[in-house]
Amino acid sequence: MTRAEREALQLARLRETAAWAAARVPFYRGLAGARLASLDDLPALPFTRKTDLREQYPFGLFAVPQAEVARVHASSGTKGKPTVVGYTAADLDVWREVMARAMTAAGARRGDPLQVAFGYGLFTGGLGFHDGAERIGMTVVPTSSGNTARQCLLLRDLRPAGLCATPSFALHIAETLADQGTAPADLGLRYGMYGAEPWTEGMRRALEQGLGCPAFDVYGLSEVTGPGVSGECEARDGLHLADDHFLPEIIDPATGEVLPPGREGELVLTTLSRRAMPVVRYRTGDLTALTFEPCRCGRTSARMARIKGRSDDMLIIKGVNVYPSEVEAALLDVEELVPHYQLVVDRRETLARLEIQVEPSAALLGRTGESLAGHPATEARRQRVAARLRTALGLGVEVTLVAPRTIPRSEGKAVRVIERS
Repeated sequence: MTRAEREALQLARLRETAAWAAARVPFYRGLAGARLASLDDLPALPFTRKTDLREQYPFGLFAVPQAEVARVHASSGTKGKPTVVGYTAADLDVWREVMARAMTAAGARRGDPLQVAFGYGLFTGGLGFHDGAERIGMTVVPTSSGNTARQCLLLRDLRPAGLCATPSFALHIAETLADQGTAPADLGLRYGMYGAEPWTEGMRRALEQGLGCPAFDVYGLSEVTGPGVSGECEARDGLHLADDHFLPEIIDPATGEVLPPGREGELVLTTLSRRAMPVVRYRTGDLTALTFEPCRCGRTSARMARIKGRSDDMLIIKGVNVYPSEVEAALLDVEELVPHYQLVVDRRETLARLEIQVEPSAALLGRTGESLAGHPATEARRQRVAARLRTALGLGVEVTLVAPRTIPRSEGKAVRVIERS
């Protein structure tokens, strides 16, 4: 499909979505009669925000009667009530299709066994990958999240071609396999597909080394469907958007101004084919950039850069903006640190103080079980890490090297920031 053909399809579907939402969802009545002569008219439509979804809890944004809702998912609701999302049977078919595209781009093939270590249930991760795999014709191993020892056993015994999980859980699995004496080459994995939290190129290297296979990023969010909104191809030069179903924009998160291709900002998505719960100009909070340049793989869809973080994850420390992903990138460039860290923000004084806790590797301490206390390499390494972070962040931070296995391992989404106030 050429760019012109794709934009014509997007415009037709945008008009249909606006009319459908205006006629069926009171929140979107203002879209009735919206002038959409071209895609350039999209910025004239109002944003939909996370707070709007919460205020319409649970079914205020549904555009079909309950009898036509085939499935309901929900966000975690960590800041109050969860965001409830609904799907018609046709919506689920679209979700399966875009998931199959993303997974195929990462190397998934018919007949491949796939271990799905995302959580199942209201969270969209597990069922999203499960349904996409079945659409391709894969053999699904639905382990769900948790029970790391069983995950390792099945990886060894069933020898799946692929693994999908949050990157933090996949890293925990890799670490456990190493402890059990299993070499990455013994697993036979051909690809890993990870998502549901931002992760850096340093984390990619750690996952590939620990599991012995290429690591691919798959992006999505429940508010617009779940995983499958975009995913990396073999070139791993941005994530290909399913932009025939999700229309992307990048805006300045402070002003709402639409930014040109290549500029980093907040991702805004409009669903183009969703019927149970259409969403128009949804502010995802995720920070990325768009490109419409051709990809080496030959696909013609728009691509988005890997998620840097979330606009609401940004920490302001002594007037400096700090994203957890920037910390991760700096830490994983330091040899002899493992990819486990926490940011402890102490707001009990006038100025917030940031402490970064990291774990040294066995290579630093030696493989004799030495403790950190009095170890000759500890202070030198701590100072090196602090200097690297000062350069990367433009801010002096307190660095603490903690004993191995001190930082909790995650079997889902990792908790990177701890607030003290």
